[in-house]
Amino acid sequence: MKIIQMLVGQMAVYAYLIGCEKTGKAVVIDPAGNEEQITAKAKDEGLTIVKILNTHGHADHTCGNALMKKLTNAPILVHEADAPNLQSAHNAEFTRMLGAEVTPEADETFKHNDFIEVGEEVKLKVIHTPGHTPGCVCFFTPGHVFTGDTLFVGAVGRTDLPGGSFDQMFKSIQENILTLPDETVVWPGHNYGPYPKSTVAAERQTNPFLR
Repeated sequence: MKIIQMLVGQMAVYAYLIGCEKTGKAVVIDPAGNEEQITAKAKDEGLTIVKILNTHGHADHTCGNALMKKLTNAPILVHEADAPNLQSAHNAEFTRMLGAEVTPEADETFKHNDFIEVGEEVKLKVIHTPGHTPGCVCFFTPGHVFTGDTLFVGAVGRTDLPGGSFDQMFKSIQENILTLPDETVVWPGHNYGPYPKSTVAAERQTNPFLR
């Protein structure tokens, strides 16, 4: 399985390509700018993007959905709780401020403990981690967790936006992320920390927001 982290767009977002090396099929998580660069990288790596996954519905993570879908014809997937707000007035305005086209509606939704499978090697478990948004999720595969705006390197996602809750966020992290194996690599949704990735053990021990 290939994991490719790419810093994209105007908001220091990390997009991820996760690909099956046997079949060449891949998913992209949170395309949020530089969509042509993402698809070119996929092609260079011998990958074909067949699903577009959003960790949550905020425009800084979904602003590339429309162009990515045009480039790949891949369906857009998001948690059922965030799907109704993808095209909200606030998200639409924010998307246009970023110079992008408003995301289409989700083609499919998922929920907690669902699995997203691509090819023979990619099997991502959906972990519902509300707090940043009602439908915020992380994607887990043994050894790796893609945490979106739930958990950053040395920080956590903001909870002062509509639908946010710090208590819910803290519970989500404590019960659903910090219970993963210590060596699990944490791949965050933004480049906000001193390093581009971390581990569950390191965040448990050093993240000041989790003490």
